[in-house]
Amino acid sequence: MNRLKGKIEGINSHDELLLIELNVQQTKMKAIIIGKPSDYSYLEIGNEIAILFKETEVIISNDKILNISTQNKLICTIDLINKGQLLSQVNLDFNGVNLSSIITTSSVKNLNLKHQDTVTALIKTNEIILSEC
Repeated sequence: MNRLKGKIEGINSHDELLLIELNVQQTKMKAIIIGKPSDYSYLEIGNEIAILFKETEVIISNDKILNISTQNKLICTIDLINKGQLLSQVNLDFNGVNLSSIITTSSVKNLNLKHQDTVTALIKTNEIILSEC
């Protein structure tokens, strides 16, 4: 499980959905969760928060310009690639924080990913879990 620390900068609610705006090392991220603000005592603007997401939910792109709907875009450097027969683990450095992505080995080959490449890690808003620090 990948883990980042961030600060809550905004909370938007509608019906039973919350869109949480986060600041993670000067990078904006968003998470969407089910519930009302009163359901989560730790969700207050200014609070530090743990941001969790699975390795299998990290998409990697090496395109410079990404005009896509995924809002969470983390610029990273590839530290290590462990290639398996079907799946590969790509270890990433995001401003000194280690993250991991598990993608198909064919994707590693198609993207021509290499050690020290700069890539963008993409995480959908609904794949993020928020927790107290």
